[in-house]
Amino acid sequence: MSESRILYEIRNASKNYGSVVALDGASLTVRAGEVIGLVGDNGAGKSTLVKVLSGAHQPDSGEIFLDGELRRWKSPHDALEAGIETLYQDSGLAPHLSVSSNVFLGREVMRPGILGKLGFLAQKTMDVQAHADLERVGIAVPASNRPVAQLSGGQRQAVAIGRAVAWARKVIILDEPTNHLGARQAGEVLEVIKAAKAKGLGVIFISHTLPHVLAVTDRVVVLRLGKIVRDAPTSEFTVDSLLGTITGLITSP
Repeated sequence: MSESRILYEIRNASKNYGSVVALDGASLTVRAGEVIGLVGDNGAGKSTLVKVLSGAHQPDSGEIFLDGELRRWKSPHDALEAGIETLYQDSGLAPHLSVSSNVFLGREVMRPGILGKLGFLAQKTMDVQAHADLERVGIAVPASNRPVAQLSGGQRQAVAIGRAVAWARKVIILDEPTNHLGARQAGEVLEVIKAAKAKGLGVIFISHTLPHVLAVTDRVVVLRLGKIVRDAPTSEFTVDSLLGTITGLITSP
């Protein structure tokens, strides 16, 4: 891919939990319209790095830049307001609510009540807009007013990612979005990731399913024991070589 502007960057981030070194001088850049695969074995530091990038944790040292500006997240809300959307393994959907209500959860559209007081939910507006937003990123949902509980696992995950794509302005961080999904359902989710890339967003895709990583990413970053041990174009990896880099059996290109 051609070089595009850097949206998000973390430099020399370190994080300790007591005597445990979770991150050790990690540096990562995310460009517009780029999908980065973040991989590593259990305990490699992926979750800690995600929490630092999403504002859930503050690094002990290191710097974070968004559009070249130094930022210090005090909470996930700070990062969210700045355009960083994070979707964890638990999608955070409310199954008893409709698709559109989930898309607009926390961002509800209101219409004024009598004399401008006691506003009401603009449900029809949200139904139409949610359908359009999801359709734009390739998500086919039978009806936006349908309860999420009636959707398949793949559809639910696609809706959750679609919600993130619809609201994100800069970067989306996806933590194991294809976990526990069948092949067809996982394929739907991967297509949504491609749609986010086409929209010009930066995407960080965390997954243990290496074929999925190789299928949709432009670059792969490998963490081991809190350190980034490889950051290279996806084209330089096969499943076997990537697995070897993760486990330490391969230590050089």
